[in-house]
Amino acid sequence: MNDELLEYTFDKIEIGLKKDFQIKITESLVNDFAKISGDFSPIHMNENYAKGTIFKKRIVHGMLLSSLLSRIQGMYLPGKHALYFSQSLNFRNPCFIDDIITVSGTVIAKSESTKILKIESIIKNQNNEIIVSGIGRVIVRDD
Repeated sequence: MNDELLEYTFDKIEIGLKKDFQIKITESLVNDFAKISGDFSPIHMNENYAKGTIFKKRIVHGMLLSSLLSRIQGMYLPGKHALYFSQSLNFRNPCFIDDIITVSGTVIAKSESTKILKIESIIKNQNNEIIVSGIGRVIVRDD
């Protein structure tokens, strides 16, 4: 998927509509996220420290990964008319620097009265392991 801003209206969105994109998790992304969030925990930032953990190497911030869900809603599903309402998150497996992840959203329900989409959110690594899952709710604006 490219960075083209989609403009789905509520009526054009069907249950089962899915959008996804892939991204490589780089050292630069992790460093930039640490600067933005202020989370410099050694499990994310210090290779020597991380070697002594059960993961044996640095793990990527879970919130960095979950922040990528915003791209699904804000750019693709529904895109221009999106207003994020809520998001549940389950961190199921670790993600490491240089992993190639697939971020996806699938519409699983929609409410005519509130114009809210219920979107299944899944992030998988290159081994097809789910690393983050959850349910997002997105209001589809009329403007």
